[in-house]
Amino acid sequence: MVSRHIYLQLLFRIVMISLTALGSGFFFFGAQYMLAGLALILLFFQTVFLIRYVNQTNRKIAYFFDAIKNEDFTLRFPEKLSVKSLEELNHSLNTLNTMIQDIHLKKQAQEQYYQEILKQADIGILTVNKKGHILYSNPTVERLFNYQPLNHIKQFNQIDKKLYELFAALKPFDNQIYQLTNEREKTQLSLKATPISIDRQSLLLIIVQDIRKELEEKETDSWVKLIRVLTHEIMNTITPITSISESVLKYFKDDKQVLSAEEFNDHHVKSTVKGLEVIHKQGNDLMSFVQSYRTFLSVPEPDKELISAHDLFEKVVLLMDGQRKESTVNVIETKIRPEDLLLFIDEKQITQVLVNLGKNAQQSLAEQEDGRIQFLAGIDDKNKKYIQVIDNGPGIPEDLIDKVFVPFFTTKNTGTGIGLSLSKQIMRLHGGSIQVTSREYTVFTLTFD
Repeated sequence: MVSRHIYLQLLFRIVMISLTALGSGFFFFGAQYMLAGLALILLFFQTVFLIRYVNQTNRKIAYFFDAIKNEDFTLRFPEKLSVKSLEELNHSLNTLNTMIQDIHLKKQAQEQYYQEILKQADIGILTVNKKGHILYSNPTVERLFNYQPLNHIKQFNQIDKKLYELFAALKPFDNQIYQLTNEREKTQLSLKATPISIDRQSLLLIIVQDIRKELEEKETDSWVKLIRVLTHEIMNTITPITSISESVLKYFKDDKQVLSAEEFNDHHVKSTVKGLEVIHKQGNDLMSFVQSYRTFLSVPEPDKELISAHDLFEKVVLLMDGQRKESTVNVIETKIRPEDLLLFIDEKQITQVLVNLGKNAQQSLAEQEDGRIQFLAGIDDKNKKYIQVIDNGPGIPEDLIDKVFVPFFTTKNTGTGIGLSLSKQIMRLHGGSIQVTSREYTVFTLTFD
């Protein structure tokens, strides 16, 4: 509506100027010089008024945008004028100004709300650009590092040189654990980096979290599970020894008196021998259990070298072929993407892990006719190399899946329960991890840093 009125005003003024110009020409060639002069004077004033009208409109719009640019919402144009088109223009500009002001206030309120959330968050948050400048850091991260204000990652040099080196080498999707030590305490910090882009500027969003409490709770929980399993295994071994030794002792002692040799008979001798055989067997089982514990604790540091994933899988499948006659597994598949994938690993240790996982899969498929096992290797979206062992067996019960990596925990009638915990130890020494999911398929994933 406003543009229509302005359009009509401009059209009317241009038509009047054109008519006046034609009139001045008509009078001039008609030798009516007086009227021609008056027409020229009128043409001059009409042109001046047109320029003033256009400039007035342009200045208002320019003032309006300058005010918006400077976040000045106090600018108001008069809405009662003699010229209706300008009156409507002023009204529209004032309405638009009010709308933008409301949006700006809402945006400010929202920004303050998010700022307050970041300030009150229990985790530290900071953003770093490519030059190492810290563009934002919340109070929590300043409290965790006991340093403020934080403006550049070089300031971490004053806290700990290793901390600065860690931040300087931090890349997108990195996840690091760092122990910060001061005169009062030791703090375990988890650092997670995520790339973000703001105003076409590439930044690194770093989340810093004190995980000491979580680690202590996890450690306590692990010890409770381990002690529970150790107690169960040891009691299962010791109880028969105690019971049988007590029975055998009764053959040699009665009412605190040691029996003489003449009082023994063949039944006592045979029962004693059988009891000693059981005690011997239980003792050997206990020794094997302790030996498996020593094996778990004495895993050597990995001797890493670049190994072809294809050669690794070929060796694992060959080692598993000897077990396939006793298994119902129909297919063992291997897939590698890219095909020339290389892994920086201790070949002997990782082969041990994969064969153990493969044998576990074979055992779970013992009563299944269409058993399938897959060995996959590739690179994930975080540019980390991984290996997966997948089977289509019955899966791991939900209430047991958190216990499978606990040392000596097992659901089998035979076995020490050391295989998966040993695999986890080997992956930890490789700087990687092992995880399991069991839904439609059971998937063990080995991730290498």
